Parts: sequence; C-alpha cells; structure tokens
Amino acid sequence: MTHPPVSFDPATGLGLLRTTHSLYALRVGQDGSPRHVYWGAPLTGSEVAALPEAQPPTGSSFDADAAPDELGIQTGARFGPAGLQVRFSDGVRGAQWRFDGHGVEDDGTLRIHLADRVYPLAAALCYRVRGDTDVIERWTEVTHTGTDAADDHQGGPGRGPLAVERCDSASWTLPHRADYRLSHLVGGWSSEFQLRRDRLPVAETVLTSRRGVTSHQANPWLALDDGTADEERGEVWSTALYWSGSWRITLSRDPVGRTTWSGGFGHEGVSWTLEPGQRLCTPVFAGLYSPSGFGAASRSWHRHIRSHVLPRPDEDRPVLYNSWEATAFDVSESGQRELATIAADLGAELFVLDDGWFGARRNDRAGLGDWTPSPDVFPRGLRPLADEVRRLGMRFGLWVEPEMVNADSDLYREHPEWVVHAPTRQATELRNQLMLNLGRPDAAEWVLRTLDGLVREYGVDYLKWDANRVVTEAGWSGHRDPDRLWIDHTRAVYAIMDRLRGDHPGLRVEACAGGGGRADLGVLARTDEIWTSDNTDPVDRLGIQHGFSQLFPAQAMSAWVTDSPNAITGRATPLRFRFHVAMAGALGLGGDLTALTDREKAETAALVAEYKEIRGLVQHGDQYRLTGEGGVRGVHYAARDGSEHVVIACCPMSRFGRPPVPLVLPGLRADARYEEPAGEMVHDGALLTTRGLDLGLPGGDYASRVIRLRRL
Repeated sequence: MTHPPVSFDPATGLGLLRTTHSLYALRVGQDGSPRHVYWGAPLTGSEVAALPEAQPPTGSSFDADAAPDELGIQTGARFGPAGLQVRFSDGVRGAQWRFDGHGVEDDGTLRIHLADRVYPLAAALCYRVRGDTDVIERWTEVTHTGTDAADDHQGGPGRGPLAVERCDSASWTLPHRADYRLSHLVGGWSSEFQLRRDRLPVAETVLTSRRGVTSHQANPWLALDDGTADEERGEVWSTALYWSGSWRITLSRDPVGRTTWSGGFGHEGVSWTLEPGQRLCTPVFAGLYSPSGFGAASRSWHRHIRSHVLPRPDEDRPVLYNSWEATAFDVSESGQRELATIAADLGAELFVLDDGWFGARRNDRAGLGDWTPSPDVFPRGLRPLADEVRRLGMRFGLWVEPEMVNADSDLYREHPEWVVHAPTRQATELRNQLMLNLGRPDAAEWVLRTLDGLVREYGVDYLKWDANRVVTEAGWSGHRDPDRLWIDHTRAVYAIMDRLRGDHPGLRVEACAGGGGRADLGVLARTDEIWTSDNTDPVDRLGIQHGFSQLFPAQAMSAWVTDSPNAITGRATPLRFRFHVAMAGALGLGGDLTALTDREKAETAALVAEYKEIRGLVQHGDQYRLTGEGGVRGVHYAARDGSEHVVIACCPMSRFGRPPVPLVLPGLRADARYEEPAGEMVHDGALLTTRGLDLGLPGGDYASRVIRLRRL
C-alpha cells in the first residue's frame, strides 16, 4: 500500500510525514499543543498505530517527562528552551494553545493551526515534504489576530501590540539513546568550516551568530549521532537553517536522556513587535534522517539543494579568473586587458574584475558606495573592457559590496542617515567601512537601482557580491521597532537578489562575505556558488572543503588556484597540487597570470582542460569523502547512474614508514568491473570497495592524483 507523503488524522491528532528513508510523526495533545512522537526509519502500519499519546507536562513532580513540544512555549511545566517567547500588551508572557484545525496542501505542506485560548495570537506550524528528497522543511507563522490596537480599552486582554521575543522555525527531537555526539562547523576568517565532533553534554548547548550574518565562526548546520556513526554507517539526524543573518540554535540534553534542539533567526535580546493584523513568518529550518552515515546524509542534502534550493543547478559553473590577487587596488584598464588575454589563453570562461574599479577606491579607506567607474582608471568606462572580455570568448563579471559604505564617499556624505548606527554611540568602523541599513526602503531601492544600472549598462554576466563587515551599534534612529533591523536587512538583501535575477535571467551571483562569512541555504537559494574562504592555501583548503561539503554540493563551492607562496599562509606548494585541491569544486584562477613562466602557463592550460573533462562529474555527481592511512585524503564523485567516476586524492605530507595505502571506494558496485580510461587498467569492484584503489601517488610532500574510472 502506498502512503501519502503527508497526512493528518483529526480523530487521533496524529500527523505523519513520510520520505523514502524516514518517517516523522507528531501528535496534537488533549491540551491543544502539538508534540513530537517519532523521527527515524519508516514504520509499518501497526507500528504507527502504536505510537504513544502526546502527554502534557503535569507539573506533578520536579522531573515531569512529557512528550516534547514541536515548538516550545513558556507556559505549563516546561523548563527547556522555549522556541516561541511572546509578551502581550498587559505584560503576560507565553502562549496556551487550543488546536484550531489543520490543512494539507498539494505541494506536500501540512499546516497545524493553533490559537491562544485568551489572547489574539494564532500560529501555524508548517511542514513540507518533497517527493524526491528525504528533507523535511519546517517553519512557523505567527499572527496577531486583533483587529485594532484601540480595542485595548474595550475590555479584551492584550489587544495592543504583541512583543515577539523569540520565534524559532522549529524544534527537533531525537529518540532516546545512551549518548549523542554533535557534529558542527566552527572557525574564523580564513579558517572557516572546521568540522568538530564532540560528545553532547547533559546541558544546554548554544550555537549562534550575533553578527548580523551567518558568520565565519559558526554555521547553522548540525548533525547528531549516537557516537558510532562514520561516513557510510550509522544513524544520523541533521538540520540546516535557511537564514543569512543572526541566528541561534539551542540544543538540550537532559539527565533522563531526551535530546532536543530549537532554532531560528535572531539572537537573544532581539524582539519584534506585531501590531494587530500583522504576521511574522520564519525562515525554513530543515532536517533529514539518514540510516547510512554522515556521507549519505551529505548526499541527501546535496540532492535536495540541487532540486529545491539552487536557482540553476543543471548549469556547469564556468572556470573563472578573478583579478584581485594580481592587482589588489592597483587597477588599470591596460592591466586588466593583459590579464584577460592570458586568462582566455589558459581556458578561463569568465573574467571577474574585482575591487578598485570605482570612485576614489585606491585603497579600502575611500570610495565604497560610489558605484561609478573611476575616470582615472577607466576613462572610457567599463564598456571597452567588457567588450574585450567577450571578444576573447569569456563572460564579464564584476565585484560589488552593495551593503557597505566608506565614510569618505559621496554616498555617505549625501545619506549619512542610511548607515546602521545608534546616534548616541560612537560608530565602529571595520575594514574602514560602515554598513547600510537596507531595511530602509529608500536605501534598498537605491542599491537595487544602482546594481540594475550596472548590469544593464555593461551587460554584466556575474556579480561577486561581497560583505566585508558585520553589524555593530545596531540601531535604527526614529523607528518605533528598531530591532527589525536584524531581520529586515537580510530580507532586503534577498529581495534585491531576487529582483535582479528576475529582471536579468542571464545574471549569475556569487555569495561572498570576507570569504565564507555568509554561507547558508538562504543565500544559496539566490546565488550560484559561495566563495568558500579567502584562504586559498591548498593544505588548509582540504579541511575547509571537507567541512563545507557536509551540507553544500561541490558545484556551490568556489575554489581558486592562486600563487605560491600563498598570500595568507606563506606556504609554497606545487601548481599541480593546488589545482587538484581546487578541482574538487567550482574551479577558478586567482593569481598574477603575468608572472607565470611559459612552462607554468602550459601546465595551467592542461590542468584547466583536464578539469573541464571531469567538471560534469564533480559538479553534478554524488560525492563520497575518503580518508586513508598515510595522510591521504580524497573525494570521489560518481555519476548518478554509476557509469563514470572520478577520484581526486591528495597527500599533503609524507611520513617515513607510512606510505599511502589503497583508498577504499564505497561508492562503487562490488559486482562490477571498472577501467581507467587513460591507464588501460581494469579493476574488480569487490576489491575497490574492500581493499581499495592503489593510488600510485608520487613520493614526497604535496602528492596528488586525479583518477578516472568507467564501469564496464
């Protein structure tokens, strides 16, 4: 019998969400609150029927163990993290629900409608299941159902404005296990996406960004397992938030073994006022269950992102060249033309002009916000360079930082009120710049109009959208609800990106924030790739890319080959090794091409050509992360039908007595045979999936190899 992906039984209050590899169940209790009852492997009909009732917290003991809420509230004997925190106009806090019906929509959405028993507050807990993914998308909608704030004097309680002090998108609950391990991403500028796996303590653990962007230091993705899972085995539960501003996820593991977490936009201390008739809709907080380890969980995320997040997932990301590391602010039209000519000869398909092309931008202290080509640098404007880039067979891209402004700029002198600031506080400058409040409609409209003009006038194919500072002295002078800045600014960035892409279907956008400071599914729904890190050192990039791949597919990972020694770390590495590391994502070139020798140019062109041969597999295939003995790290990309495979293996440092051993390839079929097209070698699948592939790496440090396999 085929079950619908989403169902709700009003008689029992049981809601079910089914995916290929999982079942999620909730039940509305007798007190009107929806509570979690199951998330894991699919169940039979009789097992579903035996799912427990959702018991309310009774307060009969100090250790009340009720079924956990689908979104925690502040009333009753509840003492864990409250995902919904509200204060009514009469000072009363917290909701008490009555069940107000449900709805099942054609797109696989289940809505559980709730209404407060006394106050004009309604909520919808929303769940969506797609037919081709294991991901469950969840969000919350909260509405002030009063008709007029003036009703407050007519005897109705709490009829005035409603203060929303916290509104998470969803709460998640795991089955009881003896222990749990938390996987999450930490780091900093140039060390983003460092994967940490730690035992989840019996306590509340908070993952957050208070910076107004996703941040380099943390990421709103996490995974939980019982401590025994690996890449290809074990149960894994994973969630990711679709939001690019401040966020918070609070995990709670209590002494009796219950593990829950609640997450959404905003950080502590930020409130949002709802007037009668207004509604607050949260971003999606999605989750998935995998019975087959961290690798399978990542592949499920990748498939979901390709199918339902990325704007144009079927397109190959072009090999780009970016001029920043070659010139910094020392930009000239003749210099850019020379770089473009060499880049085209090397096989680049997109030329991106970086910072320093506009206004008085000769350094990072002036000109930001004045998005007009500098007459000193481009006396004829950007059109001649753009035309030359296209004549060379490449597309034309442009770096912009539209959310920021220098105090030394015409824009700031004309509109100082547009800057995020508290009038009585000294403004902090980061990278010598301030931040525009795009929550202001006038500032947002100016940014949209300016970017639209650039794209139209110069036929820009690609915007590298940067953001090199975070929020400080958050304020919105004269606004009655100034904390809206934290949400409205991010939503305005989304709206501008959406409008630009809608008006210019050929435009592509790269998300950047001083490297990987804004990397999440919210921004990825509006961009084509993410600039992973300002650190292009290939040894450091191995760890950065490993962490990035936990959630994001390779086609979304911008990865450049730059000069040696590396500009940030000073490490010298071979050109071939730098390329092989960068070939694991969307390949780009970023060094000073004029300094290359003829031999280096020939090797670069050959490696770019090799990448183009495997690009389809890397950017669209299923990804398997590989770790071998002897310091080997690898990544294996497999065509969806299993016919073609590519393995990129790297060994940064050789160790005496510990040579690299064969690399096991779990993504192959044991009952098939595979050949190396270039090497005329044939391998037995059973050996490759157990003993492994002999990599044939050269000796010494920074050894690497790309191996292609075809199923016979």
